[in-house]
Amino acid sequence: MPMRQGGRLGRWSLAGQLLVLQVTIVGLLVIVGAVLTYFDVADRAEDSTRDEVVSIARTIADSPIVVDAVGTPDPSARLQPFAERVRHDTGVDFVTIMDPAGKRFTHPNPELIGGQFLGHTAEALAGRTFTETYTGTLGPSVRAVVPVFGPEHRIVALVSVGITLHAIAGQVRDRVVPMGIIALAVLAGGMACTYLVSRRLARQTHGLGPAELGRRIEYHEAILHTVREGLLLVDQGGRVTLCNDGARELLDLTGDVEGRPVAELGLPPAMVESLAPGRVTRDEIQLTERRVLVVNSAPVRSGDRTHGTVVTLRDHTDLQELTGELKSARGFTESLRSQAHEAANRLHTVVSLVELGRAAEAVEFATAELALAQQLTDRVVDAVSEPVLAALLLGKAAEANERGAELVITPETEIDDAVLGGEAATARDIVTILGNLIDNAIDAALAGSATAPRVFVTARTETGDLVLRVADTGSGLAAEYVPDAFHRGWSTKPDPGHGLGLALVWQAVRRNHGTIEVGDGPGGGAVFTVRLPTGRVMTEARS
Repeated sequence: MPMRQGGRLGRWSLAGQLLVLQVTIVGLLVIVGAVLTYFDVADRAEDSTRDEVVSIARTIADSPIVVDAVGTPDPSARLQPFAERVRHDTGVDFVTIMDPAGKRFTHPNPELIGGQFLGHTAEALAGRTFTETYTGTLGPSVRAVVPVFGPEHRIVALVSVGITLHAIAGQVRDRVVPMGIIALAVLAGGMACTYLVSRRLARQTHGLGPAELGRRIEYHEAILHTVREGLLLVDQGGRVTLCNDGARELLDLTGDVEGRPVAELGLPPAMVESLAPGRVTRDEIQLTERRVLVVNSAPVRSGDRTHGTVVTLRDHTDLQELTGELKSARGFTESLRSQAHEAANRLHTVVSLVELGRAAEAVEFATAELALAQQLTDRVVDAVSEPVLAALLLGKAAEANERGAELVITPETEIDDAVLGGEAATARDIVTILGNLIDNAIDAALAGSATAPRVFVTARTETGDLVLRVADTGSGLAAEYVPDAFHRGWSTKPDPGHGLGLALVWQAVRRNHGTIEVGDGPGGGAVFTVRLPTGRVMTEARS
């Protein structure tokens, strides 16, 4: 077995220590079992021997041959052949028939006939059968002594039948040897199984000792609970086997998660599908109720077997929102660049008119262009005092104008700083909602408008709610598409890379406990109406 340097037991691998312990336990159990079995067999052999010699002795004592022979002048002449025949037939070591004084009538050794019986006879002379272990002419033996009753129930003789302890030991050996072989086979099998289990354990623990395993588990737990990224392990049955603190926070999970199916965690269907066993995911964007997550997943394989799936989660919410803001700012910058270019062209026109001596026409041309630009700026600034939203609307208006559409700020629009509470997080949610709705509306108006493409934006407060309404003159959104329109990946655009804007809108609306409605405009096109509780917006922004 693998063993660390040093040779001390404390440095052995966990598998090596378990092997030694299990071999010791199995060996002790087999040895103790064999010893107990030996003593049990010996006791049973001695008990069965006593029963056997008693039964044979009583049978001989009850035989009429014995009573008749004892009354003759030479009892041995008839009893010796009878006793030897019984001894050979039953397998006992001696059958001794004697008179009440202990004088032998029979003996396996004929030379000892007539001699005195070696053993106790008092109980038999009292009319009782008894057994004893005594050393006689054949050595130590287990014997029974039985009285022989004649006429008038008078004891006329005694019968002793015995088996030597050497013969009993032979019987025990005959029984114990097979059991010993079986015990050795069990010991060998147990050690072989223990060795195989230890080898498997050594492979699974990589030959590490208990202390090293303990440290690695502590490091493992510390890493799992320290990293901010979420980590999930999902088995082949779709159940969560591990969930660190980062995953609980990112997925808003509560209670005992491990052991529960992914489908029962209350996650969006797209997220549940992304966490399915065996799925391979690379930097996939998924939305929960409050977050934008980057999901990576890969199956865990050992050889040809798949044990489950490991899933990592990274919070992409702030980055996604900042990306949206950067996109809006970049669009605004591009619009400013385009306007600067146009302004340069107009300036050249004004200069040319002055050089031609047409100063009045130059002044009229310059003031007309300035009035148009200032009119849009004044309209936005007067209606929206929140600087972030004002910048967003100005940028989107310039972008729409550059793309050939018109962004119209409706007369009902009016938002001041108090509505948003002056919080950057809340303004960011409004930018996410309005920015994505306006982008989609511009695309729809340019793609499907039968007249001049226009987008209408309304932002105001109604009965304590902040109402954001975006309408376009496009072809509209069919009612059957509305339930799927806010799911990540759904888009009417054929080219890839779309399908996230409305999902982000829906996430921001839910995060602020608002509602969103989709309808048809009076002149065609789609109308998106978002309602956000103003008190909830300010509270969520500060929390």
